Amino acid sequence: MKDTDYMSAALEEAAKDPLEVPVGAVIVRDGVIVASEHNRQVARNDALAHAELLAIASAQKALGTRQLTGCEMFVTLEPCPMCAGAVILSGLERCVFAAFDKQYGCCGSVYALPMDPVFHHHTDCRGGIMQEEAEALLDTFFRGIRSN
Repeated sequence: MKDTDYMSAALEEAAKDPLEVPVGAVIVRDGVIVASEHNRQVARNDALAHAELLAIASAQKALGTRQLTGCEMFVTLEPCPMCAGAVILSGLERCVFAAFDKQYGCCGSVYALPMDPVFHHHTDCRGGIMQEEAEALLDTFFRGIRSN
């Protein structure tokens, strides 16, 4: 499978709940999706229930380890500071995201936390994969919020 195949899976995940900001994340190891999650902040009444954190926790459980060595995350929106920190601490090898977040993005837009040499572990981050599709999901969601 290619990066676009995994990002397509993340986009499908992002669209699952019309009440949540449409962000989806999948974690892949050896070409197999081991975790797939979407934002659940509204459903859980939990500011920490970001797709990335939920996917990391699911992958750790599925693989029986806290270190996700050899794993890659595909997420529809550039991770925020909290999620970028989790990317580092979980030991992900690579983080691929679709849409850039010019307000909170910490994998290249506002800051590049996982690539900062001050940290022991570095994660390769790449953005813009299927960016238009992810931005369309986000635009539709926020247009609906503004019209209500």
